[in-house]
Amino acid sequence: MRNPLILKGKQAAAGLLLGFGFPALAHHSFYAEFNASQEVILDGTVKEMRWQNPHSWLVMDVVNAQGEHEEWQVEGGSPNVLIRLGWSRDSLPVGTRVIVHGFAAKDGSKRASSSQLEFPDGRILETGGSRN
Repeated sequence: MRNPLILKGKQAAAGLLLGFGFPALAHHSFYAEFNASQEVILDGTVKEMRWQNPHSWLVMDVVNAQGEHEEWQVEGGSPNVLIRLGWSRDSLPVGTRVIVHGFAAKDGSKRASSSQLEFPDGRILETGGSRN
């Protein structure tokens, strides 16, 4: 006959292992998702800036070569990294024109990992992207 305490212990241990595994799956390597040899320059306007962990996300409206509007999701560093780089929550108001330098997603989606962001007046903010 099995000891019910041992079985519960094994179930608890399995639950803990599974619980610790899921957060790790949410974080990704730059090289797993983005193409380091496919640089992109996105010139557009800010739609939203999401200050979230483990990476911030800039949502921007970019007009492509055919004159069509595309929504791009641009990954940056964590909020802590951005603050250390001189950012504040007011750095990118909606409607601000920016030029983002980064690397395209491997899957062809409208996503990029950023390296820096440039304003029309020439100011540059490092973005703390996952490749940096």
